[in-house]
Amino acid sequence: MHIIDAAGVDAALTFPRLIAAIESALRAEIVVPVRHHHTIERAEGNATHLLMPAWAKEAGGYIGVKLVNVFPGNAARGLPSVMGSYVLMSGETGAPLAMLDGTRLTLWRTAAASALAARYLARQGARTHLMIGAGALAPFFLRAHRAVRPIGRSLIWNRSRAHAEAVAAGLAAHGIAVEVADDLEAAVRQADIVSTATLAKTPLVRGAWLKPGCHLDLVGAFTPEMRESDDDCVRRARLFCDTRGGALKEGGDLVQPIRAGVIAESKVEADLFDLARGNVTITRAEEDITLYKSTGGAIFDLAAAGLVAEASGIVA
Repeated sequence: MHIIDAAGVDAALTFPRLIAAIESALRAEIVVPVRHHHTIERAEGNATHLLMPAWAKEAGGYIGVKLVNVFPGNAARGLPSVMGSYVLMSGETGAPLAMLDGTRLTLWRTAAASALAARYLARQGARTHLMIGAGALAPFFLRAHRAVRPIGRSLIWNRSRAHAEAVAAGLAAHGIAVEVADDLEAAVRQADIVSTATLAKTPLVRGAWLKPGCHLDLVGAFTPEMRESDDDCVRRARLFCDTRGGALKEGGDLVQPIRAGVIAESKVEADLFDLARGNVTITRAEEDITLYKSTGGAIFDLAAAGLVAEASGIVA
């Protein structure tokens, strides 16, 4: 069995190829069971073990499962709170083929799925992209959106300016100029695409700040108790998500306003399956504000892992 570390994942993927692979997977017959959550009792705070399987419906192709451990106590140990591994297997025989760095794979596929959504939903001429949050996802999102729109100006805002500066410096080494913003409201008002990837529990983005034609790409708030956008965002925007089963159950940016009666669940026009399969045709007026809520899904991991395997010479 092959072992593919973070460097191997990076070497195998590009955003144009990964975005195309995810779109193809969304159109294919792939089985995606509901992910399993298991609580692991620990004195410093309960940990969570997640299992995220997916496989091609017909024989052939791949079977894959991502194993994720979330240990809140790791911060005190100087370790990441989230650790992941991805096991890829043959869809023909079930034989294990590769073990991939699941954490790195997740960064790539999450950014690529958002970029695919932006390709469907953002204005064709979107040129200014704002990233809110300077965690591990930030550099991936700043690169991914450049693969689908003519982004000429990238900005980043974070509660800690030093972390934002570190992301900007890292991308500068790759020829991507990123401005660090100090005033969040002013930055949002300028942006054609606003991406958020934070652990916020109260809204950071105000709907009143969104300019006509803006596309809001919400990636944090992956539990019902978390939230990155306020009620005005969902009132003003046309609403979309990656998967209805995930976003309408776990994504606080949609779950909370639906529960409060601010919007009806029916206001969510489509998910990525609908968009990729052409089940819904989106006609976008120039001044429409669009909102995409991401909570993730095993189908995106399977598409990314399969692409890494093929680039590495591994066949199902």
